[in-house]
Amino acid sequence: MIPHERSLVERLKNEPFALIGVNSDTNLAELKERSKKEGVTWRSFWCGEKGTRGPIPTAWNVHGWPTLYFIDHRGVIRYRDVRDEAQMDKVLDELVAEAKAATK
Repeated sequence: MIPHERSLVERLKNEPFALIGVNSDTNLAELKERSKKEGVTWRSFWCGEKGTRGPIPTAWNVHGWPTLYFIDHRGVIRYRDVRDEAQMDKVLDELVAEAKAATK
């Protein structure tokens, strides 16, 4: 998913959009190296040494990876687990358009 996420960050860089990642790898040093190698430039939180049983997945009730949340400009989860790239683009374009309209 990282190549598509990189393209989203670039395409939507001047829009009301933020991509935030949460990573469940248990080895932080390896995670940092791989993220650098794969070009992850967006904020990404680490779940800690407990990985998938860490505080973030526990608080958000995440049981499968990846879990995707699409949150609108009001902080409401509007979609979950949209993985198809074309559908993801459509959902994000819709949410960005709504956020822009709300600021007018």
